[in-house]
Amino acid sequence: MAKIIAVTNQKGGVGKTTTCVNLAASLTAMKRKVLLIDLDPQGNATTGSGVIKSELKTSVFDVLVGTHGIKQCIIDLDPAGYAILPANSDLTGAEVVLLDLPTKETRLRSALYEIEQEYDFILLDCPPSLNMLTVNALAASNGILIPVQCEYYALEGLTALLQTIERIKESINPALEIEGILRTMYDPRPSLTHDVSEQLNKYFANKVYDTVIPRNIRLAEAPSYGLPILNYEKESRGAIAYLALAGEFIRKGRSTTVSA
Repeated sequence: MAKIIAVTNQKGGVGKTTTCVNLAASLTAMKRKVLLIDLDPQGNATTGSGVIKSELKTSVFDVLVGTHGIKQCIIDLDPAGYAILPANSDLTGAEVVLLDLPTKETRLRSALYEIEQEYDFILLDCPPSLNMLTVNALAASNGILIPVQCEYYALEGLTALLQTIERIKESINPALEIEGILRTMYDPRPSLTHDVSEQLNKYFANKVYDTVIPRNIRLAEAPSYGLPILNYEKESRGAIAYLALAGEFIRKGRSTTVSA
């Protein structure tokens, strides 16, 4: 059965989509079968995986509202090797539509029952806000991976997210756990980077990944070519970092995760 991981942070611009796409590709390179689900109406994980949003006939929106089954909407990617349940602008209207549907918080979880035996990992790219799409992701997940930039407001945003996680655990998904906290766009030179890292390690201890994702121009360029970094520049620092993260992710997953 797949391990389902929501990649989320209520603060935008922290590398959620970059992490989803490149962790999916790196886990695939390690012979794991991976499904990436794009739950952000911007559809950046979709385009970053080489899928043209304007040409989609079905998307995650159709799965959530029940017009198509999930197997009809999944696309197998080449050369990345993972599968994707894509998103396009239709997802912008999902919030309004879902409010009028029964079991609105758990529609994704119900859809995943059909295919979770077919994958080792299912990664959910969440929007940078607490809305019905994020609630569906957290309701469906076993764990949460939280990308964090080492900057002034990082801990404040993380505190807000932890409060959200507690509410979801109390009301919808008591089994929800924090899988890990990932430091992204990491620049070791400023003292603030070290200060924030120390705070993260102090308060979250073994939840913080040893792997950090550096600021890397190749990593920033890859989405414009519709490729994960492994397929764009496999010897770049960004590619090496995400391979290291995938290895650590697998190792940590073998031990019991820690509650939020």
